[in-house]
Amino acid sequence: MIRRFLFAAALLASTGAGAQTLATYGADSVTVPEFLAAYKKNNGASKGSNGLNDYLDLYITSRLKVREARRLGYDTLPQLVTDLQNLREQLLPTYLNDLAGVDGLVREASVRARKNIRIQHIFVAARAGADTASAWAKVQAALAALKEKKTFAEVAKQYSEDPAAKTNGGDLGWVAVFTLPYELENLAWSTQPGGPALVYRSRAGYHIFKNAGERPDPGSIKAAQILLAFPPGADATERAAVKNRADSVYALLKKGEDFGKLAARLSNDVVSAANNGELPDIGIGQYEPVFEQKLFALAKDGALSAPFETAHGWHIVKRIKAKPRASQDSSAALAALRESVERSDRMGIVQVQLAQNIKKQAGYEEVPVPVDDLKTYTDSLLDYTKPGRSLAVNGSSALLRIGGQTFTADDWVRWAGANRFKSDGSGAKPFAQLWKEFGDAAAVEFYRGHLETYNPAFRAQMAEFRDGNLFFEIMQREVWGPAQSDSAALAAYYNAHRDKYVWKASADAALFYAPDAASAKAAQAMVAKKPQSWRAIVSNYDERIAIDSARFELDQIPNPTKLPLKAGTVTGVQVNDGDGSASFAVLLKLRPDTGARTFAEARGQVIADYQKELEEKWVNSLRAKYPVTINQPLLLELMKGK
Repeated sequence: MIRRFLFAAALLASTGAGAQTLATYGADSVTVPEFLAAYKKNNGASKGSNGLNDYLDLYITSRLKVREARRLGYDTLPQLVTDLQNLREQLLPTYLNDLAGVDGLVREASVRARKNIRIQHIFVAARAGADTASAWAKVQAALAALKEKKTFAEVAKQYSEDPAAKTNGGDLGWVAVFTLPYELENLAWSTQPGGPALVYRSRAGYHIFKNAGERPDPGSIKAAQILLAFPPGADATERAAVKNRADSVYALLKKGEDFGKLAARLSNDVVSAANNGELPDIGIGQYEPVFEQKLFALAKDGALSAPFETAHGWHIVKRIKAKPRASQDSSAALAALRESVERSDRMGIVQVQLAQNIKKQAGYEEVPVPVDDLKTYTDSLLDYTKPGRSLAVNGSSALLRIGGQTFTADDWVRWAGANRFKSDGSGAKPFAQLWKEFGDAAAVEFYRGHLETYNPAFRAQMAEFRDGNLFFEIMQREVWGPAQSDSAALAAYYNAHRDKYVWKASADAALFYAPDAASAKAAQAMVAKKPQSWRAIVSNYDERIAIDSARFELDQIPNPTKLPLKAGTVTGVQVNDGDGSASFAVLLKLRPDTGARTFAEARGQVIADYQKELEEKWVNSLRAKYPVTINQPLLLELMKGK
């Protein structure tokens, strides 16, 4: 039902308060800020005082209709309530993320996306709760070895507990934004090229990071590969046999064999083999360093790599198309970055910040209760145990107050029951951690339910959609529906106004409507060659071309004056500047005769005229029910541009 909301939104605006009153209608009023906001948004093309004065009349009329819809209780209709709630749920994430600082994360990612960093890494495990003294001593020994000018690879092979370090010497290769977990990305982007190694403590242990160099981000490459994989547990002989097969395939490619066909037949990467070896676009930090090094070293589109080895087997890659990094200032690039941010682990930080902002904005209070009693009460319900003593906590006990809303022990137990275990399956969270997360979750829940109170932009947008919905509903019931469905009233209107419905110069014609100029021009060119076959020709366009075949007055036909008009004339394509749609026509028979239209021929015009009459009578009755008063001095000031 989004279309229903949008249909009348151009006539409506959000409600203002605490400002000068420009007009009243009944007991309701229109303030200057709300009227000007609507005028600037919806009527920017109309200039001068007349445009503003005319729009005020249109605006007041729309408010009268919405006021009457509320009086009739349309805002409580189940379908309208459901539609508005669904729309609210769609809008919420955007406003919540904005409060949490997603825009800042997008700007940060935009800066980081400009370069790659060559990272060297040593990892020493040290999980929370374990004895970390020995792990820290190991970290200090590794740092001392680096200060003694030992190479990073030597130190990584000796001290790092990352299994890959034994072969790669701790070299992670080039990394880009979003390559690493966010907490490690922050560490990587805080290092200086060739500078000292930095130490970071994560939940898993200690990380020693060193920046081995930087470069501009090269963008991404569309590529295809043939992978000849090593059998599980392959020995040296089997691995050598795979290499020989790769050399043979490469020789075939050099002789001109089709890469896609060989990939489909021979590659052990079953996903890409099904697509002739083609891979999704590859950026930095997605594949093993050696794979990316070989791919990005290919100098031009269509170039092939010689076979090279990774842990998976022997690869041959083909560069299909290089895609340089788009300008970070482009709207498309920023939109893609925002999507990446919202999919990344950054959002965990966003949620914490969101909760803190809400607590400050709405007010947050923890109600003092005996902590031991709360723990015992919680365990008794979640673990089905008896407390064994009387407790000062029960289900209705208040635990938190946020913005005037109270969260009880029952709320806490329901939330804790669903969230008390760690995501890694290592057991229950400590009580303090669970309690903090509950406070954050309660703050976000409160804010979601009261966003209109705290966010004027959200309140305005919801009011606009709600009023647009009401406008649509009452117009459908009072005007559009009756004007289209009351056959007796339409016939009576036609009989009373027969002299209005006469033909001007006209023609039997087929009008063709396309969503864009290119489709229209292609169809028009084909129809122009064989006008008599227009039905068969346009049928090949499926639903892309709509056709209306009837009698039309000449001024209803696209470009009627640009060609001599006769049967078989195909007019030129006429493009609608508003939406880019396009149309043209085939004239089937000229109708120079004029005369009265039958009711069937005039039905469309009759409906429009009868609808206009219904609306005028209805609006006059609304103005009588809700008398309109304009603050003329204030309006005059606005018209003068003051």
